[in-house]
Amino acid sequence: MERRVVITGLGAMTPLGIRIDTIWKRLCQGMSGIDTITRFDTTDFPVKIAGEVRDFIPEAYLDKRDIRRADRFVQFALAAAQEAMQDAGLTITSANADRVGVNIGTAFGGLESVEAVHTQLLEKGPNRVSPTFPAMVLGNLAAGHVSIRFGAAGPNNSSVTACAAGAHAIGEALHLIDRDAADVIIAGGTEAVITPLALSAFGNMRALSTRSGPPQEASRPFECDRDGFVMAEGAGILILEELQHARRRGAPIYAELVRYGSASDAYHLTAPCPDGAGASRCMQNALRDAGLSPDAIEYINAHATSTPAGDKAETLAIKNVFKACAHTIPISATKSMTGHLLGAAGAVGSIFTILALRDGILPPTINYQLPDPECDLDYVPNKARQVVVRTGMCNAFGFGGTNASLIFRTYTG
Repeated sequence: MERRVVITGLGAMTPLGIRIDTIWKRLCQGMSGIDTITRFDTTDFPVKIAGEVRDFIPEAYLDKRDIRRADRFVQFALAAAQEAMQDAGLTITSANADRVGVNIGTAFGGLESVEAVHTQLLEKGPNRVSPTFPAMVLGNLAAGHVSIRFGAAGPNNSSVTACAAGAHAIGEALHLIDRDAADVIIAGGTEAVITPLALSAFGNMRALSTRSGPPQEASRPFECDRDGFVMAEGAGILILEELQHARRRGAPIYAELVRYGSASDAYHLTAPCPDGAGASRCMQNALRDAGLSPDAIEYINAHATSTPAGDKAETLAIKNVFKACAHTIPISATKSMTGHLLGAAGAVGSIFTILALRDGILPPTINYQLPDPECDLDYVPNKARQVVVRTGMCNAFGFGGTNASLIFRTYTG
């Protein structure tokens, strides 16, 4: 018997806010959460902008002891998971704990703690390094903390696949429920790498935007003058639930997660395959797994980070997969407003895809002024669009050529 999977709860911490309704309202209004970095002094850095989560107050979600022991990427995950659990009306008890799992992806894990403890080592010596350090920086610790906090005793996993991590975590959670390893999975992604080391490294790679002018105008996916991505932080958590389990407890249902595809570029560690071959295979795998033809997809939330090579490759991939339909599918590049949340990007993009299906509102791609002849699809430029869509795809692609595509559709009972 097929086990269908639905989404019953959403939670997010993003540069646009920390409540789903606030984030969604600002996104549809075309607001940007990108601004000047405040977390550290950027005087000596050529890049001085990012998407910080400025509304986040750790004490609202964690006690002081947990704050000291948890890196910022874990704090984001715990807060977003709490929001999602409350949204879903989900309570974990001794009767259902072993049927509730966690899968939360990240790219870097506790990089902020790595930098802080390394400085402590250099300045004060090895005896001052905290024995809790490993438990602060490991990539799976977001999932571990969430599991412990809520008592989820089912499968406990973490996808560490760069910028596709959040999407892979959701897709693999779908597979866990599909094969009856769990009834519910708390899934998504989290990231907190607005740090001196990360800003230096990505800046020296020439991957970040160095555009002068208002920070809010720096992220320009698919636009001719795009010059790199804007780093951001945050988390997105979804409650995935087997349909009958959700119906029995009267849970709210946002959408159905139909299927998921993954594929590798097998090309380069940091650059996308120029013709978008890996991304094409990924989207085709998702369609094949779902038993859908390309014309079934009515909306795409693109990976679209605002890099010259990446946006062009994704455009070519969409054309390759959707053929004649490619020019009629509306495509949002929401990183124009949030920046690039790296390992959390696919989860936050999934939330935006689900809300677009729910409300019939497609968020815009802002800062789209000068079209790129090589990126010539419908990117919902600058203004949200009201249109009913029933099936949407969310893309997430990462370093190492790792790709993920998720397909959601409205749930009609």
